[in-house]
Amino acid sequence: MASKLIPGSGANDFVGTGRRKATSVARVRIRPGEGRIVVNDRPFEEYFPVESCQRAVIRPLEIVGRRDQYDVIIRVRGGGISGQADAAGLGIARALAKLDQETAKPLRDAGLLTFDARKKERKKYGLRGARRGTQFSKR
Repeated sequence: MASKLIPGSGANDFVGTGRRKATSVARVRIRPGEGRIVVNDRPFEEYFPVESCQRAVIRPLEIVGRRDQYDVIIRVRGGGISGQADAAGLGIARALAKLDQETAKPLRDAGLLTFDARKKERKKYGLRGARRGTQFSKR
């Protein structure tokens, strides 16, 4: 899974997997570098144009104060942009916790190592959505 934008062997990579909303899955590799982040072979500012999604991705690195010390390679599939950004953030946090055990406590305190298990509720028969019924008509 070597990226075109970040060359390297991958021998001292740390790997983390993040998931969100049952569909988005991000496989994250962290290696020592200059702070470049690549998502699906594209710069992450290009892949995540929305600022809130960019913040979700880089938040774990900023909390531990290592934004410019590691290059991050992310492969993400499924879901939408927001779910993919949250999955990537969880994957980065897990890889950082694997890399250095001392970073796990601040990441856990910030809630970044906790999987967000919220999913869309399924539609039930006889209803118009998951919970909404049909409109009552007296006549």
